[in-house]
Amino acid sequence: MTQAVFDRFNAATYVRSPLHSQDRDWPETNCYLDVWIEVLPSLGLPAEACLSYSVTQDFEGDQFTFFKVPLEDLEALYGLKVTELAIYDRVEAHVRQQIERGRLSLVEVDSYFLPDTHGVGYHEAHGKTTIAVNWMDFEARTMEYFHGLGLHRLEGDDFDGVFQRGAHEKPTPFLPYTEFVKVPDTLPTPAHILNVSEGLLRHHLKRRPKQNPIAAFALVFPAQVEKICEREFGFFHLYAFNTLRQLGANFELFSSYLEWLVAAGRDDLTEGVQMAKTISSTCKMVQFKLARAVMRKKFQGLDEGLLPAVNAWDNLMQLLDTHYGDQDARFTPVVSAAGA
Repeated sequence: MTQAVFDRFNAATYVRSPLHSQDRDWPETNCYLDVWIEVLPSLGLPAEACLSYSVTQDFEGDQFTFFKVPLEDLEALYGLKVTELAIYDRVEAHVRQQIERGRLSLVEVDSYFLPDTHGVGYHEAHGKTTIAVNWMDFEARTMEYFHGLGLHRLEGDDFDGVFQRGAHEKPTPFLPYTEFVKVPDTLPTPAHILNVSEGLLRHHLKRRPKQNPIAAFALVFPAQVEKICEREFGFFHLYAFNTLRQLGANFELFSSYLEWLVAAGRDDLTEGVQMAKTISSTCKMVQFKLARAVMRKKFQGLDEGLLPAVNAWDNLMQLLDTHYGDQDARFTPVVSAAGA
């Protein structure tokens, strides 16, 4: 018997969120947030409203913060309660139980068995990723799931592989980290969501990096790239994903958040939209330069390519402080070596 959370959707006709449009700098962001970008509109909720946390992204020395919407933000904004699901039986049995209760389960699985990763990892490489299961049919060994750019379908051997069944059963199975989502009986009003979102923006501004994280990255960027050349070429993709892609995608989403606020009447943030987009587009351009640098083994000037993003971050924080920051905690830009 088929079980579904959203029975009005199917993979063949599903229309993805505009936040996953192919004309964006970064159509895909990261596996966890991509799920929420699709799930929230499926519930009739604006995904843009939860993106204020983007300002907290920092440079962690070897990567930019892997951005994930805080679970407490999801509850404050939308009334969604996201809780870890204990796995003590077959994973698919737990997921089916939650689907029967009208709840989505977010499950870590092996991307090797996900058809939507065709050309990247499907039946080629193993990797951890998160999906949200919309429906499954045990007897037909078929499932539809949110992942990446939308809603997708898998069946047969891939169904067995995702859940470590049949030929893919293991003596000691991997127990994936799994969450489930409790949806309130009544969804919040647009006015409530806007009010809470702006409050969260004020909160997250207090938690942002004390110094410009892009300037910090620029200082070590050329030296890191030089070391990349000593590794296999595939390592380049991992490095780029966790640095330039995470930074660029994070601030492209933040530009969409600011556009959402502007559409709600916050016209004084219009300039900030372009500042955030500048960070995104600069990262995309520098990623192309990075690929050429790795091939040619020439690393000079890579840090200078980040200057538009460095300046945009400073200007964006000052703009946000003007409208949402505490008087005693406002950002003062520091001249960095990258901007000297």
